[in-house]
Amino acid sequence: MKQIRLALDWTPNINHIGFLIALEQGYYEDAGLDVTLLNPAMDAYAKTPAKKLETGEADLAIGPMESVISLNTKKNPFPAQAIYAILQEDISSIAVLASSGIVRPAQLDGKLYASYKARYEDEIVRQLVRNDGGSGDLAICYPDKLGIWNTLLQGKSDATWIFDNWEGVEASTQSIPLRTFRMKDFGIPYGYSPVIFGNREKMAAEKEIYSLFIKESKRGFLFAQEHIEESAAMLKKALSPDDQVRIDLIQSLDSFGFYFGDSGTMGQMDAHRMEAFFQWLVKHKLEQPDILQLELYTETFI
Repeated sequence: MKQIRLALDWTPNINHIGFLIALEQGYYEDAGLDVTLLNPAMDAYAKTPAKKLETGEADLAIGPMESVISLNTKKNPFPAQAIYAILQEDISSIAVLASSGIVRPAQLDGKLYASYKARYEDEIVRQLVRNDGGSGDLAICYPDKLGIWNTLLQGKSDATWIFDNWEGVEASTQSIPLRTFRMKDFGIPYGYSPVIFGNREKMAAEKEIYSLFIKESKRGFLFAQEHIEESAAMLKKALSPDDQVRIDLIQSLDSFGFYFGDSGTMGQMDAHRMEAFFQWLVKHKLEQPDILQLELYTETFI
């Protein structure tokens, strides 16, 4: 059995359903893979998925495409490469409580944004505000990562970045009205999030193994789309007790499951979309022009 340790970007949620189903249904085991999912709650997010990959504690990691770029362009580069996009469209957004009276990003000037402290995150959010006519003058705080969403719900922050298919569905389930702002609606050609990524050199040497992992994971995501209630029940078993009661899993899968793509598009990463995001990072001086090496940063293992 070939071991693959996958570092999750968050506690188990809808974006991980394909992996959880592949484990539950025995897809990985039948393919000769011993797959372990590394839950960030185990160490209270002391290390990011990218750091776990870099230190050899994980064979693959999940995170935004920014993590892949950042690993490659930091002072001591790490050869990270994305091999699969979990969502075919960006369904993350900046969220505020509807009761806040904030109806557009420009009104976030002077407000408190709860940040995950990702390398480009704060400037992306500032630019979102500027593109709507604001100055981008936000106050930014850095709570414990696993508690960031609660800072918004408890009124300890005014805005944060969420996934509409998870925190957005939780808010709907709990009858908490939100107002959300997506990047594409305010001139930011955001890339892919989340993606599966690993060590480019290691994966090239063992491409058959990693391709097999992707193949069986894809089976899991396809199963989730075709068997919503059964898949929601499998996901529920992996959730924390609080998440089990706070989130309507069937609503999440029914409303957002198609964003995983279909049998022909699952995992794909469009080069033009990636280049547009890379160019945006360069234009706003978040990266140097020489980062535009798509062939190094992405390769679809399907």
